[in-house]
Amino acid sequence: MFESLSSEDILFIDIETAPQKPEFAELSEHFQQLWDKKSIHFRDENQLASDVYERAGIYAEFGRIICISAGVIIQKNGERWYRVKSFYDDDEKKLLLSFNDMLEKFTSHSGKKLCAHNGQEFDYPYIARRTLINGLRIPKILDVAGAKPWEVKDRLLDTLQMWKFGDYKNYTSLDLLCAVFNIPTPKDDIDGSQVARVYYQDGDLDRIIRYCEKDTLALANLMLRYKGENIIPVENLLVV
Repeated sequence: MFESLSSEDILFIDIETAPQKPEFAELSEHFQQLWDKKSIHFRDENQLASDVYERAGIYAEFGRIICISAGVIIQKNGERWYRVKSFYDDDEKKLLLSFNDMLEKFTSHSGKKLCAHNGQEFDYPYIARRTLINGLRIPKILDVAGAKPWEVKDRLLDTLQMWKFGDYKNYTSLDLLCAVFNIPTPKDDIDGSQVARVYYQDGDLDRIIRYCEKDTLALANLMLRYKGENIIPVENLLVV
């Protein structure tokens, strides 16, 4: 399975999301009611809907994309490098227009694939749903309506699903797999649970972008480990 994949035909992506509004109180009354109905399934008995609003970014109906990083493995001076570009904007529609345009161009060549960690459960459907909500056309590679399951898996790679080998009991994080395969990751950075705070309270989008870019490098290196190949050092990261 892994040997047949050409690393340089894969676009590695990661998305960062946040709740639609900085605070629960800023939602319309209707959406406050809808979040109350949604969150009742996972909040504690003594918690209000507002107490768990930081989780709203997980759901495409209540969240929004604030950054998408996309990278490819390239050859430069006889060695592998990783080139990454980030798409970000306070206007989500502009962000998606730019990213989806790039995605259509990349996948217009035969054999091109996407790769994300837990992409089939999160990144891919989230991008597609937010694209529709913003009144845009879904890129062909993400439009899986009517596609056979094996067709979806062939073009939308998922390093989490690959690691499961048919075992669906557990979720294995990218951080854990990087530790298992001895892939260096930044120790002093944020994690996904802090993105909304860094975006809304700190106003530090640059920090989120750097975090997102490094995650895609970790993802690319995990794929290389799956293939039994050497990883790309962080010094060979090219941000464009």
